Amino acid sequence: MADEITIPSNDDKNIATITHLGGTVFSFIPALIVWVLKKDDNAYIGEQAKEALNFQITMLIAQFVAGVLIAILIGFLLIGIIWLVNVVFCIIAAISTSKGETYRYPFCLRLIN
Repeated sequence: MADEITIPSNDDKNIATITHLGGTVFSFIPALIVWVLKKDDNAYIGEQAKEALNFQITMLIAQFVAGVLIAILIGFLLIGIIWLVNVVFCIIAAISTSKGETYRYPFCLRLIN
């Protein structure tokens, strides 16, 4: 059946969880690697890796803008806030995917389709 919902295996959940958590330390690299390697093999992992990649690209753009705004001193505050938002949402996504749920980051640019 085409409409049948597949439940992700424990390995799928673990890979998705690590992909989201990897963004807190390694930015977009883990999500990019997992997405490139698994996008055609596993729909759940591919979707979650793409979501994590889009969010990390959004965070990179925000960090760049904050870096430019350092010249007017507001950038220092923004860099801290952006870092905190990244960590918090990556942890929320990791908890969600560890339960086998799909997670969509709020206010994320969907650049990779």
